[in-house]
Amino acid sequence: MVPSEGEDMDAFHVRNTYAQLELSGVKGDGYEEGVERTRARVGTSRASQLNADAALADGTEKKGELDPREIQTLASVDRYGFFIIPSHDRLVRLDSAPLLKQLSRTRGGLSLRLAKLTVLPSLPPSPKPIRENTRIAKWTRMMKPVLRDQGGNTQAWSIRSSKESKLRERAYKGIPDCWRSAAWDLLMCRYASAGPRETATLVNDYREALDKPSTYDIQIDLDVPRTISGHIMFRTRYGAGQRSLFHVLHSFSLRCNKCGYVQGMGPIAATLLNYFEPERVYAALVRLHDVYSLHTVFSPGFPGLLEAIYVQERIMETMMPDVYAAMQKHIISTTSYATKWYITLFANSVPFQTQLRLWDVFLFEGYDVFIAVAIAIVWVYREQITGSSANFETVLSLLSSFFVPEDENALLFWIEKTLGDKKLRANMRQWREDWKNLVATGKDTTALL
Repeated sequence: MVPSEGEDMDAFHVRNTYAQLELSGVKGDGYEEGVERTRARVGTSRASQLNADAALADGTEKKGELDPREIQTLASVDRYGFFIIPSHDRLVRLDSAPLLKQLSRTRGGLSLRLAKLTVLPSLPPSPKPIRENTRIAKWTRMMKPVLRDQGGNTQAWSIRSSKESKLRERAYKGIPDCWRSAAWDLLMCRYASAGPRETATLVNDYREALDKPSTYDIQIDLDVPRTISGHIMFRTRYGAGQRSLFHVLHSFSLRCNKCGYVQGMGPIAATLLNYFEPERVYAALVRLHDVYSLHTVFSPGFPGLLEAIYVQERIMETMMPDVYAAMQKHIISTTSYATKWYITLFANSVPFQTQLRLWDVFLFEGYDVFIAVAIAIVWVYREQITGSSANFETVLSLLSSFFVPEDENALLFWIEKTLGDKKLRANMRQWREDWKNLVATGKDTTALL
C-alpha cells in the first residue's frame, strides 16, 4: 500500500498494518494476546523486532492439530463465544413481577413486596433457551430459500406465505441462534425493501472503501481492542475478529460524511460480526443507518437520540406522572443515563443473550423497541425512583446499572404488548412530530428534563 494524497502518515500506518496482517494472519488467534503494532509501534531494538515477528502466523497454524492452550480456551467459552464474563460496576436484577402488569397510567410505586432491589454479585451464565429444538423446527418450516449461489448455498430467504402471520410472534419468542443470521438478514431486507441486488452493490462498496483513507482510522484503531474483548473472536490483537471490525468500521466511516464514525458503532458492528461476514456486516450497518433511524442517532448533536428521549419522557409523564415528577425533583436528565442505551442499542447494558432477543424484535419493529425497553426499565424500578429515600445519586446509579432480566420472556412479552397498543404507537408518532416542531422553532433546548 502507498499513502493517499494528503493522508495523515499515522493514519496510513494504521491502515497499512491491518492490510498486511490480513495477508499474514496473527499467531495464536483466539487464545493469545498478540503484539501491539499501531497504538505503540514495534520498537527498533532486536528483541522488539523478534517479538513482533514471532507473533505473525506462518500459514500452517490452522492446518495442524489444535494447540493445548487453544483447546483449553475453547473449552472455557460459553454458547456465544465469551471466555471472560465482562465485569460491570453494578449488576441489578430486572424483576419480572412488575412486568406482569402492562403499561398503564399509574400513580405511586409498587408494593414493598415487589419493590425490593436485588444487586447481583456476578453475571449469571446464559441458560439454553427453553424449547430451543422445537423453535428451530418451527423456523425451519417457516423459512424458504429464494436464491442460491453456484455451490448451492442459500444467499437469500423469505417467509412461507402460510407462516407470515406467525413472524411477529416468533420473533418475540426469540429467533433460534442457528437461524439468526438468515432471519436477521431477511428482516433487514424486508424493512429496507431491499433484495440481493442491493446487497451485492453494498458488498462492492465495502470492498472499494477498503483502499481509501479515512480520517477516523486512528480513533477506530483505539476503540477496536476494547470492544467486547472478552469474546474469543476479538481477544487477539489484530486477530481475524479485530481486523474485520476495523475494516467494517473503516468502510462505514466513509459512507456518510455527516455521521463519520462514533464509538457506539463498534459494539453494534461487533455483534453483527458474530453472525455475518464483514461485507454483510457493512451492508447491515448501511441498512440500520438508512432505514432504522441510526443516521439521526449518530449524526452530530445526536438528533435521533434526543427525539427518542423526548418520546420516552412523554410516555413517562403520561403513564407514570409520579416518576416523571421525581425525575424533575431530583434534577435527573434522561440523557445522563439513557444515552448509552440508545446509541449502542443496549449492547453494553444487558447480557448478550438478552441483547440478541431485543435485536430480534428491533429488526422487525424498528427503533421504537428501544424506547419500550427504556420504559420497561423505569417501570420496573418506579418504586425506587419515587421512594422517600430516593435522591439524585441513588436514582442515577440505579439507572446506570447493568440489567439482568429475571425472565427474558416476561420482558419481551411486556414489550410486545406495549408496542401492540395502537393508541400508544399513535401517540409516539405524534410526539415525534411534536419534537420536530420544537426543533424547528428552537424550543427543543428546554423541552427535555
